[in-house]
Amino acid sequence: MLSVLQAIRTPDILESPLPFSPAIRAGEFVFLSGIASTDEQGRIIHDTFENEARRTYQKIGQILRAAGLDFSRVVQVRCYLANQADWDTHNRIFREFFSEPYPARTTLIGCLGDLVKYEVDLVAYAGPER
Repeated sequence: MLSVLQAIRTPDILESPLPFSPAIRAGEFVFLSGIASTDEQGRIIHDTFENEARRTYQKIGQILRAAGLDFSRVVQVRCYLANQADWDTHNRIFREFFSEPYPARTTLIGCLGDLVKYEVDLVAYAGPER
């Protein structure tokens, strides 16, 4: 029996030793797990908020391309900020990667601890374009 779930793999993003897939296709949707500022070996790269956010979206772009998609196909985004002070920078960088109509978005602040300053998970539509 074929699984309805298909892991999205790319050589640029290592598989986690933890029990989750970085991205998985289910029907016409692709779900990305929380993506943060990490190197090719999955080690966290500590940097300014702006650089961590850009690196996060660059990694997301790699995964979306591996699924045959781009940012225009993203329908829902959850953003996690460590610090409220980064709100304006977050919105500026978000606009660099997304355009109208913007995806639905939830932003949570103060829930990351000290490991990273920014993390994003999202859902993209992989069905036919209309």
